[in-house]
Amino acid sequence: MTARYKRYTGPAAGWGALRSVSLAWLDSKQPVKNLRAMLKTNQHGGFDCPGCAWGDSSESAHIKFCENGAKAVNWEATRRRVNAAFFARYSVSQLRQQSDYWLEYQGRLTEPMRYDRATDHYAPISWDEAFKLVAANLIGLESPHQAAFYTSGRASNEAAFLYQLFVRALGTNNFPDCSNMCHEASGVALDAALGSGKGTVTLDDFALADGIFIFGQNPGTNHPRMLEPLKEAVKRGAQVVCFNPLRERGLERFQHPQSALEMLSNSSSPLNTAFFRPALGGDFAALRGMAKYLWQWEQEALNSGAMEVFDRGFLAQQCHGLEGYLAQLDATPWDQIVEQSGLTLQDIEQAAQRYRHCDKVIICWAMGITQHHHAVATIQEIAHLQMLCGQLGKPGAGVCPVRGHSNVQGDRTMGINERPGKALLDAIEQQFGFQVPRQAGHNTVEAINAMLSGQIRVFVALGGNFAQATPDTPRTHQALQQCALTVQISTKLNRSHLMPGADALILPCLGRTDIDLQQGGAQAVTVEDSFSMIHASYGQLPPLSAAMRSEPAIIAGIGQATLGDYPVDWLSLIDDYARIRELISQTIPGFDRFNERIAQPGGFHLPNPVNALRWNTPQAKAVFSANALPAVLLHERVLATGQTPDLILQTLRSHDQYNTTIYGLDDRYRGVHGTREVVFVNARDIQRLGFEPGQRVDLIALWDDGIERRVQGFALLAFDVPLGQAAAYYPETNPLVALDSYGAGSFTPASKFIAVRLEASQVKGNIQLL
Repeated sequence: MTARYKRYTGPAAGWGALRSVSLAWLDSKQPVKNLRAMLKTNQHGGFDCPGCAWGDSSESAHIKFCENGAKAVNWEATRRRVNAAFFARYSVSQLRQQSDYWLEYQGRLTEPMRYDRATDHYAPISWDEAFKLVAANLIGLESPHQAAFYTSGRASNEAAFLYQLFVRALGTNNFPDCSNMCHEASGVALDAALGSGKGTVTLDDFALADGIFIFGQNPGTNHPRMLEPLKEAVKRGAQVVCFNPLRERGLERFQHPQSALEMLSNSSSPLNTAFFRPALGGDFAALRGMAKYLWQWEQEALNSGAMEVFDRGFLAQQCHGLEGYLAQLDATPWDQIVEQSGLTLQDIEQAAQRYRHCDKVIICWAMGITQHHHAVATIQEIAHLQMLCGQLGKPGAGVCPVRGHSNVQGDRTMGINERPGKALLDAIEQQFGFQVPRQAGHNTVEAINAMLSGQIRVFVALGGNFAQATPDTPRTHQALQQCALTVQISTKLNRSHLMPGADALILPCLGRTDIDLQQGGAQAVTVEDSFSMIHASYGQLPPLSAAMRSEPAIIAGIGQATLGDYPVDWLSLIDDYARIRELISQTIPGFDRFNERIAQPGGFHLPNPVNALRWNTPQAKAVFSANALPAVLLHERVLATGQTPDLILQTLRSHDQYNTTIYGLDDRYRGVHGTREVVFVNARDIQRLGFEPGQRVDLIALWDDGIERRVQGFALLAFDVPLGQAAAYYPETNPLVALDSYGAGSFTPASKFIAVRLEASQVKGNIQLL
């Protein structure tokens, strides 16, 4: 396929989405079955989409999936198989030469496999022998803290609960998980400010809001079902204000695939009423500027007797630390706000005026905010803005961190947390009668360092692609290979399987689309979306192989082999997952009558105490933190190199991608086809740096630790990017993210702010510029 680049002029979704979905159906090799299954997506009695965590309306609708949801289903529900014959044909060394796209395209893993280092091939192993191998390695450790247990956001509530119970019964809180790499900063910041690390809004609130402010999020690619509420908001006259460095098509115009009028007339609807383009890392300053304007207008109102700007009653009754925060607003100079934000004073004033004149405001954000060194302070500033104007605890208003994977929030609720709260540990201890570990475990960055130093000997991954999702890719690969045993519980082949420890297992599991048949019949699992709604999910398609097992069954098998019937009869729980849910209802707050409540259409909601104006903070109030803007945005480890970066790079997804899963080599909305080794740069920057559009360059990260971090052969594409910035796809650019470059207080990799310089590449290859 010839790589080419041509500006995209169409709207988000629409005919392009329908064509893409149709091709995905055909490529699955069972299009009719998958089409029938798709019609049960996000429907009562059907299965929850294995893609993003955006919520669903409880109202009946014929179709409740988007383009990327359809791709996720067809990618999982393929007839292609990766079996013993496949692994006999390819050595691990040969597979390492293939792309991530090629690896996952080969199909579903269908039988348990064990790595044979002598032959460099995976070979079949029975389930019993696999469980015994895991148990022997875990029992043989000097300490349970020498094992780490990773969790992907795909895992169900039932699987996550069993997993954390097993690991804590084993004796450790080593739970590196995908939250550490995406919304960890959201949880840390919101917990400090509001006493709850979750978002406060529901999907119904979007229909009530007259202001929706979106920071660092690209819903057209990452949460396409969000486009319809944004379109409806603009249509009814609400403010939809977007802050994003790139003019993403999914923040500009939308053609609804289920609207006959729009499709037949080839028309589209706007998705915003204002669009601001801050510098990378400049959102904190932009928010600070908005708050400073509001404070200025509030003072003017106080002096003149005009209508208040702040919600004075809310601030007096519900908030702590206001005076220190207002002093920080006064102390923050406008020139620093303008310099760091990348916006003009007029931009910031306009955004603040739009916010001021809204009665009910929702603020949304995603990884464009969380993957920065100062992300926690930025998200606290979001909370502060909402606190100033009383935009919490009322319908149509609140904070909304838009999560990525379909159950990443549910996994945390179930106890997947390396730093668990006392209440959770006390509840587990009381319910199951064993002394739980109390010391903090390893998050993702800490786990990689612990593997590199030999402190962690066994690594178990419940889903995901740890090798590629994590920063500092070569070091992460090395870390995995230094383990005594690596265990990957997976649906499809990925790079993590090709970085085995001294011993390694691949354990094939059922996916969300597969019928999960146990002794008690077909089983449902549950997930929690971004709005804290709990849904039941029932697989619709027969598994490709009888040798595949569900995630709960695999965890129970490991638990039984390692701990026997302690602290539960693991295998009996698998006969009927209602037994697992009964344990959850007795342990996790908000899950009383769990089995009964998931039977109702739409599931049920876990209330957020913020909406009842209950603040689980030490002060029992919403808390202002007087955070100063950073002196400079560049990290001290970059400054220590003594080099000036050519550009600041952010990593991002293509439109044919979900997390590390790459569905294809096109990025329709950005006009890229047939390749992923590209870097989007302003045309003036390309000229300034002495290059030509289409030229291949190497990207070299600046970081003061003596390690060269370089990716090679990326084609320069002139794109509508602010001067001094650049963007490229991950996981290809994850090697540029230093393991020590992470968020203060969150350990989230700072993948949206990478200081780089460019060199002409020795890699050859043309991209057709149209």
